[in-house]
Amino acid sequence: MSDAIKHECGIALIRLLQPLEHYQEKYGTALHGLHTLQLLMQKMRNRGQDGAGVATIKLDPSPGTRYISRKRSNSPQYLKEVFQGIFQHFEDCTPEQLKDAAWLKEHKPYTGEVLMGHLRYGTHGDNSIETCHPFVRLNNWITRNLVLAGNFNLTNVDELFDELVKLGQYPKEKSDTVTVLEKIGHFIDTEVERLFKWYKQDGIENEHITPLIMDNMDIQRILRNSCRKFDGGYVMAGMIGHGDAFIFRDPNGVRRCCY
Repeated sequence: MSDAIKHECGIALIRLLQPLEHYQEKYGTALHGLHTLQLLMQKMRNRGQDGAGVATIKLDPSPGTRYISRKRSNSPQYLKEVFQGIFQHFEDCTPEQLKDAAWLKEHKPYTGEVLMGHLRYGTHGDNSIETCHPFVRLNNWITRNLVLAGNFNLTNVDELFDELVKLGQYPKEKSDTVTVLEKIGHFIDTEVERLFKWYKQDGIENEHITPLIMDNMDIQRILRNSCRKFDGGYVMAGMIGHGDAFIFRDPNGVRRCCY
């Protein structure tokens, strides 16, 4: 923690509180969330010169439909490339379709109600596309999917990595980002399993348990258990597959965030 604090990584997280139809009526576009996220990231551009990424999650998706979308870039024009790649999905829409919020959500990616953006300022490692946030931990259970982005410098990555190995995991690489992702993911898994067993003993059928898990996951418990041994400065933002979202920072406020 002796390094000088510089412009290191920027995060934006948006949770739309109304259906997309509301924004179509009020602002003339169902893509208001994307436009707002783009504006926030442009205003924070000085916080990341090495790449950018965006991820969105749709609420209440039907099984078999895509509800998580992600776009990243490490090109010199990273922000331009990210949002050009996102908005090109709407170029083939008719004027009527662009005004139909329900149709857009059903047929087009990046039309979610929970949106996350990240600007990367690399402090170590390479600047490949794989190092750009957000990172995604995928699972066939909607409540176990995790999207994570952060601004952090953990001093005890080796210790946290060893804990994952002792839990029986086999992380794909030894980096702070992957370690944090899998650490939080582990406690999400634990919480989902706890709730599943709780409702299963009451004789509730499996397909009816998932909505109950969505409504009753204890996000604070997950984060308390995940962060207990984090040592360093950090601000992290996350989205869980069913739409719960969170932001947390280190207790000393070394990495600041604004609401």
